[in-house]
Amino acid sequence: MMTELQTAYVSLGSNLGDSKAHIAFAIEALRGLSEPGSFHVSQLYQTKPIGPGEQDDYINAAVCLLTKLTPVQLLTELHKIERARLRERKIHWGARTLDLDLLLVEAQEMQSEFLILPHPRIFERAFVLMPLADLAEELVIPGQGKLTELLASCDRSGVSLMSA
Repeated sequence: MMTELQTAYVSLGSNLGDSKAHIAFAIEALRGLSEPGSFHVSQLYQTKPIGPGEQDDYINAAVCLLTKLTPVQLLTELHKIERARLRERKIHWGARTLDLDLLLVEAQEMQSEFLILPHPRIFERAFVLMPLADLAEELVIPGQGKLTELLASCDRSGVSLMSA
């Protein structure tokens, strides 16, 4: 089912295998889901892991795309992209080849077993907020507030801009 064009924001993360290649693959796959000329990518960030055991640092980024896909269709596509990079969902917050989170679709709010919008932990994660600010600094996150205010009150330690 085709819908009107909607602006969506997706968070990207990887800390297993060739993380730069996984992120590059995801960016190109997501570009294919976007209307031509309406795709934007944040800078890349290096982030200390949150989760169990010894893990490598993450590479994180965000993208903004304009799509005709519904939020559920878009999330389904994100899972397909993750599987293409051999993502396994075994350990909560464990290391992963690729993690794609649908953060926002316009100002939509929804809650189901499959999808919660906006992403429920967006407001507490600097590794999500910092790349998102690269794309839309003046963004207002429904139910949470202005991105700039959320970022100002978020612990940014452990998140740094990657050098080119």
